[in-house]
Amino acid sequence: MSSAITADPPSVGDPPRGRALPRLIALVVALLIAVGTVLTAAPPAHAGSEGVGYDIGSGFLGAYNTDVDGRQAYCADIGMNAPFSPSSGPHTVTSLDSLSRQQLAELNYVLARWGQSSNPNVTAAVALYVWSVTDPGNYNSHGMSGDAYYVARAPASARPTILANLATMRAETPVYAVTDPALSLSLDMADQYAGPLTVSAQPSHLQGAASLTAAQFGDGSASRVVGSGQFNITGTPADGAPSYQITASMSVAAEGYGAKVDLYTSGAGEQRIIASVAGAPGSLTASAQTPVIDLDFQPIITTQVAGRYVDEGDAFVDELEVTVTKGTWTRLDGERIPIVAEGTLYGPFDEQPVEADSPPLGAPVTGVESVTLTGAGSYSSPGTITAPSSGFYTWVWRIDQAAQGDYARYLTGSFTDRFGRVAETAVTPFQPEAVSTADQRLAVPGDPLTDTIVVSSGNGPWLRVDGEPVPVVFEGTLYQVPGVRPPAESVLVDPDAVPIGSVTITASGPGRYVAPSIVAPSGGFVTWVWEVKRASQPEWVRPYLADDWTDRYGIPAESTSVRWPLHTTSELREYNVHPGGRAFDVVTVTGFPADHGDFHGDGYWQPDVDVLTHTVYGPFASDTALTDDLDLAAAPVLTSITTPARNGVYQLGYTDEDRIVPTEPGYYVVVTHFEGDDRVQPYTSSPADVLERFYVPPTPAPEIPVTVITQATPAALVGEPFDDAALVQGGVPAGATLVFRAYGPVPLDDPPLCDEPFFVSDPIPVSGPGIYRSGATVATEPGAVYWIETLYDADEGVLAEGACGAPGETTIITAQPESLTVTTLATPTVPLGEPATDTAIVTGTVPEGAMLAFQAYLQHGDEPSCTADELVYDGEPIPLGGVGEYVSEPVVFDRAGTYYWIETVRDVDGAILSRGVCGAPDETTIVTPIPPTAPSAGELAHTGGPDWMLPVGIVAGMILLAGAGTLLFGRRLAIHRARNGHVREEDTEYGGLEDIEGLDFEPEIDR
Repeated sequence: MSSAITADPPSVGDPPRGRALPRLIALVVALLIAVGTVLTAAPPAHAGSEGVGYDIGSGFLGAYNTDVDGRQAYCADIGMNAPFSPSSGPHTVTSLDSLSRQQLAELNYVLARWGQSSNPNVTAAVALYVWSVTDPGNYNSHGMSGDAYYVARAPASARPTILANLATMRAETPVYAVTDPALSLSLDMADQYAGPLTVSAQPSHLQGAASLTAAQFGDGSASRVVGSGQFNITGTPADGAPSYQITASMSVAAEGYGAKVDLYTSGAGEQRIIASVAGAPGSLTASAQTPVIDLDFQPIITTQVAGRYVDEGDAFVDELEVTVTKGTWTRLDGERIPIVAEGTLYGPFDEQPVEADSPPLGAPVTGVESVTLTGAGSYSSPGTITAPSSGFYTWVWRIDQAAQGDYARYLTGSFTDRFGRVAETAVTPFQPEAVSTADQRLAVPGDPLTDTIVVSSGNGPWLRVDGEPVPVVFEGTLYQVPGVRPPAESVLVDPDAVPIGSVTITASGPGRYVAPSIVAPSGGFVTWVWEVKRASQPEWVRPYLADDWTDRYGIPAESTSVRWPLHTTSELREYNVHPGGRAFDVVTVTGFPADHGDFHGDGYWQPDVDVLTHTVYGPFASDTALTDDLDLAAAPVLTSITTPARNGVYQLGYTDEDRIVPTEPGYYVVVTHFEGDDRVQPYTSSPADVLERFYVPPTPAPEIPVTVITQATPAALVGEPFDDAALVQGGVPAGATLVFRAYGPVPLDDPPLCDEPFFVSDPIPVSGPGIYRSGATVATEPGAVYWIETLYDADEGVLAEGACGAPGETTIITAQPESLTVTTLATPTVPLGEPATDTAIVTGTVPEGAMLAFQAYLQHGDEPSCTADELVYDGEPIPLGGVGEYVSEPVVFDRAGTYYWIETVRDVDGAILSRGVCGAPDETTIVTPIPPTAPSAGELAHTGGPDWMLPVGIVAGMILLAGAGTLLFGRRLAIHRARNGHVREEDTEYGGLEDIEGLDFEPEIDR
């Protein structure tokens, strides 16, 4: 709207909505004038009077003040008298003379817009405008423009301004004046909550306050000033309301608009005067209301399992977080309506399912639970579903609109959670276990022993991560079973079993695995025990494993019999036996278990074979046939003798039942045979053993050349005695002697060397054919010892001599194994309160990384018992640096009694190398009680602390007393200084001592 009216105050020319300030100013001026009038006691004014305008003597040009309401009105009839008589009105008229409704609207607009101005240049222009419209014939009847004619009533200097203002009025009125002002509102909701408010106003520039109920504008307000246009609004129904309505109302101040004016009339012959219709604010109002809007809401669910890992048999619990993405939760009768959510737990799966919009076809279902929701917030599933087996289990939650009954209409729609979300997936760990079978049922010392394990999960699927099975480390230990019998199957490992070695297998899923080999020990039974320890697994694997698992000890299929090797030594009483004579043999048998023959089998292990067979083979035409390669099955047999398969010395041929009577000349040999059983290896003595031969010469006996056949001890340990034996055959001359020489030891990889003998036997008289021994000797270091025998005649001439390194003439010397041995010695007796120790004396070979630990057990009964219930001390392991003495830390036992110590040595892998026996000699400490002593006369018994606390307490008391005195003196000194006007800053920093010694402290310091 134009504001081109000139020479007016700044507010003049603004649209109608800006007239508040001029009205206020006018009101103030009017009041001042009224007061001034009263105070000056001016004579009464005419009923109507000239207002703001000009009167330079040629007639008044401007506004008249009405006597009715004090408003400024303007003359409508040029040729009539001034309206000074009492007026009647105003009367709002919608027609005036022959004016059109548009002219009437334009008059109303000009009168409202500028008619109440206090500027004569404006009121003069309004007067000219009114005359030109209401009385155009008289206005332009002076032979010139009425504007030029009547503006001459104003001073010449003001005329251009008046005419310019008049031009502005004439330019604006066709644009802004309207015959029928109007206001209308409409609400058109696009959905339940949002839509536009449409405001239509005539004229379009009208503005007013629009108010909303149950809704708000975009800025969050429920009321704002608006004009024509569309305005987005958002419904704000009451929380939980099932429906609501939105109402909009608006009021616009429309003064000066419309085809109407206020008409004032006075005496006869006087001009009518007019003014704009005096409308109040809100003269235009409108309202609109939506139909009843039914509301719904949309709850959604997000969940997080209460625990990522759920043990088998434990309950699955899911934590639900319910929010509303649309609307608010509907209330009926003040209560939120119940909505049922259904949770389906899918599983088990062997790995984390892939997230998807829906479960795969045929996905297994573990169970279904429901939760009744009564608003947004946190909920927990009932926990009625328990983990049936290992696997991954994932929740999917649904809100089925159709299943909500009468409440379904309040829901926007159904809701379904996604399948396979990690946060909604729980894991039930699997239990890896194995069934093992020893690959060797029977073995001999030194054989490689292996075990095959079939690995599986004992409680469901073997879990997978990132598509790969979870790897599990199985630890297998091979134990030497104590004693000579098969192991008894049990849950726990026999405490006397000795671990031989341990191996590991990393199982990458179910299947069959073969363990690395462990060398079989000396004879006896060994058994495998497998275990899975969670602590030994990689850290990321541990949560997927249900628990530790341990195989049973002594399972027959997991055991191997390392069969004992059998040894025999024998020697025939004589070498030459005449035809029809008797041969006698003594056989020493070793190597059988001590109870051999008494084990009758247990269903898996076969009973002992309790028969040794001693067979005399012969005759043979030459002793060259008696070799290890002799085919005994085809060899001639003289006789067979059986003895029990037990250790012992057996004399053969000494009774009538076992007579050995050769009838034909030739060579014979005695061979001892054991077929073998589950505990002892098969054994056949060598047919080449010269000590088991005898000869039956023909009659008469031919001259036999002198020969010497020797057989040395094949192997011995350092420091262990060994010897050589020679079989002298043929016609031995009188006075012959035999000398044995031993050379070495020579390194095993070096060629035989017979340079300087370290042993030379005394000359041994040889009276005829027979077996002669060198006598025992020992070697001080390992290596090969080579024997050479020399047969001399009476003149020391050499009849026969062996060669260096000849077969059967070498003894292999090996180092004496040093077994780890631990002996202990504990403090035998101590009084209560005094320390006791245990000392371990370690000898033998100490493996690198071995550790020694001491434990002590308090006894409660008559029989030694060293279980966890009696354990009172468990010391830290002590590294073993070699042989020597190792002492436990001093231990002060807290009660009298008998304590048994046990020492345990473990290797670097934790396997037990040696462990003491509960109640062993020298491993007992007796703690004796201290007899009470009464305090002497004149002496107070000490209570509450040791003897040293009394002097310490006295000293501490003296220090405290001195400190308190110092503080008291310092405080009094500060008070004294304060009262005498001398205060140091530090004297004022202490407080709280006013009541010491009855002091009354009153500050007297001016600060």
